[in-house]
Amino acid sequence: MLQCLLRSSTTVITLSRSLIVPTNSSPFLLFHSSANDPPHEQKQPCSSPPPIASPTRVLKLISAQSDPLLAKEIFDFASTQPGFRHSYSSFLVLILKLGRSKHFSLVDDLLVRLKSDQYPVTPTLFTYLIKIYAEADLPEKALKVFYKMLEFNIKPLPRQLNRILELLVSHRNFIMPAFDLFKSAHKYGVFPDTKSYNILMGAFCLNGDLSIAYKLFNKMFERDVEPDVESYRILMQGLCRKSQVNRAVDLLEDMLNKGFVPDSLSYTTLLNSLCRKKKLREAYKLLCRMKVKGCNPDIVHYNTVILGFCREGRAMDAVKVLGDMPSNGCLPNLVSYRTLVGGLCDQGMFDEARKFMEEMLSKGFSPHFSVSHALIKGLCNVGKIDAAAEVLGEMLKYREVPHIDTWVTIVPTICEDYETERMEEIVEEVLKVEIKRDTRIVEAGIGLEDYLIRKIQSRSKRP
Repeated sequence: MLQCLLRSSTTVITLSRSLIVPTNSSPFLLFHSSANDPPHEQKQPCSSPPPIASPTRVLKLISAQSDPLLAKEIFDFASTQPGFRHSYSSFLVLILKLGRSKHFSLVDDLLVRLKSDQYPVTPTLFTYLIKIYAEADLPEKALKVFYKMLEFNIKPLPRQLNRILELLVSHRNFIMPAFDLFKSAHKYGVFPDTKSYNILMGAFCLNGDLSIAYKLFNKMFERDVEPDVESYRILMQGLCRKSQVNRAVDLLEDMLNKGFVPDSLSYTTLLNSLCRKKKLREAYKLLCRMKVKGCNPDIVHYNTVILGFCREGRAMDAVKVLGDMPSNGCLPNLVSYRTLVGGLCDQGMFDEARKFMEEMLSKGFSPHFSVSHALIKGLCNVGKIDAAAEVLGEMLKYREVPHIDTWVTIVPTICEDYETERMEEIVEEVLKVEIKRDTRIVEAGIGLEDYLIRKIQSRSKRP
């Protein structure tokens, strides 16, 4: 029995802060040692069997074990003692230790014993079990917990039902078992709440079964279950995935008419879908209405519309959107400027693009090399060499690294009054440098930078 209880002669069990009992002690000492006993004067067993340790002491021993199997052996050893009955807390602690270490068969054995020994079980045990099976990603075992609760005459709570549903629908092949549980829950006195409906609606929308999601949404009203903002948003997202953006907008109107205030994600979903469907006028109107309807547009909303306009070749409309931002308490960020400068360059509006590039640099934002290259190359192509040189000079001033292709484009152009040999030397010197994305300054371009600055200064002094 001692060998069964103790795994090695070196393992120790701490019974209290002041007493450590070696594992080569007898089981009697494990359960009866006291913190008041001198460590070297252990009590000798009486000739008659002493009373077994209290359930409280056994609970402390089980709780103290980091090894769940050793805790189980202590539990089993105590069970063999005449007249001993574990406390419910010992079962609960041991089940949690075994469950977290994935000894699920031992957990099942303990549940059987709880039932056969007629222990009064609380719903907390099953809440922990559902959590353990969810963390282990075992939907089938979590589903069985629902019916196990009924065996113990415990009515599952809506939050326990919802946690099981969440785990089930995270696996595509368990969506229908989740739906069956949802539909039958009321037979056991568990009535699905708003979250229950949202979980199933979301699962069916992601699975492409929009009609079932809509039926569930309508059932909420029939069963006096109040939908919330998330309920509407889930359906909007499902409609937008199916490219039914007009129906999604109608749903938004219905939501507003019923007094709901759509959340930020609901608007993001609609704005993105409207822009992708090239309904840019409607997207801009929706953006303007947001604040009136109780949801201040944020940077994501503005950037979504800016990107939509630029993608459709309407960069000047995107400029207007950018101009609206400060008055609504939202400042452009890196994405705003990059998108806008790129869109202006795509339309050949290089002077406007240059203005926003300089504004971008002055605010500490780093342009993507493709954006700066497009601007400098575009200015060179239309003969605005000075402007291209000034943009490059601004980039170097803010320690931004031009792309190699940018150097190849601009060096021959701005150095046209150099001798051919000198120009080739400059190009070769620049191209020798391995320019990386994290490079903050181009060592080989120092001489060229000085030249550019002098040239810009000299030209600015001309009448």
